Amino acid sequence: MTRPGTMYKAIGGFDSVDRLVTAFYKRVGKHPKLVPIFPEDLTETARKQRLFLTQFFGGPRLYSEERGNPMLRRRHFPFEITPERKDAWLECMDAALDEAQIEEPYRTAIFEKLTMTAHHMMNTP
Repeated sequence: MTRPGTMYKAIGGFDSVDRLVTAFYKRVGKHPKLVPIFPEDLTETARKQRLFLTQFFGGPRLYSEERGNPMLRRRHFPFEITPERKDAWLECMDAALDEAQIEEPYRTAIFEKLTMTAHHMMNTP
C-alpha cells in the first residue's frame, strides 16, 4: 500500500523508481571505481535496489516483505566502500536522477537522503 504524501507518490511511484534504478546501474556497470565491488550481471542487484528504493521513498514495504530488515551497513560490510567509491556511487546517482527526470524539490531531497546513507555505508579508509 502506498501512503499518501510520500516521496514515492510525489515522484510518480514505481515507474519513476524503475527509471532511476535503470539509469543508475547503467552507470555503475561502467564506473571503474565501482565495477570491482559489483557483480558482472547487475540484474538481481538492480531488482533489490528497486524494492529498497520503493520502500525508502515511502512506497510499499516490498524490500522488508521479501528480505527482512534492510540492515544496509551490515549487508554492505563485505564490500570495501571507500570515500572514493562513495563519491563514485553518488556521482552515478546524481546523473541517474537527471536522466530519470526526477523533478525538484524531490530530486534534491532524494539526493540529500541518499548522500547521508552513502556516508553511513563507508567502511574502508
